[in-house]
Amino acid sequence: MAHDNLMNNYFNPNSVYTEEDFKCRFWIRRHVFERLVHNVQQVNPYFRQKLDRAGCPGFSPHQKVTIALRMMAYAFPTDAMDDTYDMSESTCLDTLAEFYETIVHLYKEEYLREPNQ
Repeated sequence: MAHDNLMNNYFNPNSVYTEEDFKCRFWIRRHVFERLVHNVQQVNPYFRQKLDRAGCPGFSPHQKVTIALRMMAYAFPTDAMDDTYDMSESTCLDTLAEFYETIVHLYKEEYLREPNQ
């Protein structure tokens, strides 16, 4: 249900929030977010949606990337994510750590450089 709400609010056609609302909320444009979701799924299987032991779908890639970006952008505490996105504190921390590692792996060559004098 949290995934459906997220998709209806921000990503589906005729979503509740506009492109400008999205940019204000996530600090990036929607197409950049979508490219980021696509890229992290390609590199790290953690960001692909899987079935849990009961056969129910786990967290979606959109949910995981949203959690990571919101925690970084707003310094949201992990327990606040449980109320909004139904993700436990430990899963939020795991997601954030996986996101950091994946972003460094993906974009290190293009955006990171050695410090100069």
